[in-house]
Amino acid sequence: MAQNSNPATKPQQQTVVVIYSGGMDSFTVLNRAIADGHQVHAVSFHYGQRHHRELESAKTVCAQLGVPHKVVDIRSINTLLAGSSLTDDIDIPEGDYATSNMTSTVVPNRNMILLSLAIGYAVSIKAGKVYYGAHSGDHDIYPDCRPEFVEAMNAVSQLANYEPVEIHSPYLVQSKADILADGLRMGLDYSQTWTCYNGRDKACGKCSACRERLAAFAAHGITDPLEYE
Repeated sequence: MAQNSNPATKPQQQTVVVIYSGGMDSFTVLNRAIADGHQVHAVSFHYGQRHHRELESAKTVCAQLGVPHKVVDIRSINTLLAGSSLTDDIDIPEGDYATSNMTSTVVPNRNMILLSLAIGYAVSIKAGKVYYGAHSGDHDIYPDCRPEFVEAMNAVSQLANYEPVEIHSPYLVQSKADILADGLRMGLDYSQTWTCYNGRDKACGKCSACRERLAAFAAHGITDPLEYE
């Protein structure tokens, strides 16, 4: 089973890989892994996402934290994976975060691919875990963020190499507001993140990703430090 323990619980120190997009959730996961006392290696993927400016946020944060960081260009996979508004010339949906308008943002098999690559990286550097930022708000829309998927991938990861690697999703059963709460406890600066699915100079405030992010800040009665159009 994938571990979904209370983030406040301190696990034994080890080398870990964090899948770090540069977004709000993975930013919190990165800092959670550091707070847990681990030796963290971050890996980001350029898969042709129109909001690839998130990768610049990831580079900046890792440089500031002194975290080893790899950005892997896998854009060639888009010759196989079509039909997502995140990678194709399809309008980004606006409105609330719901299955009815967010299914166009699904990139086929994305998280299985990214996890597989991160697991391979973990094996190569003798890391015992891959931290992955799935959370409960994604469960209805993204099949590869659901507990069943994470648990199945974790089981495969124990078998795929001579050295087993655990997939660790600290916020798997928690909401984005819960993730933000943990980040605020850690004193994190969320102006260092990018969430908007549109890759413009400012966040649009209209796409579902922006609306979910804004709702998380509103739930805590604070203002999102990002600039919006």
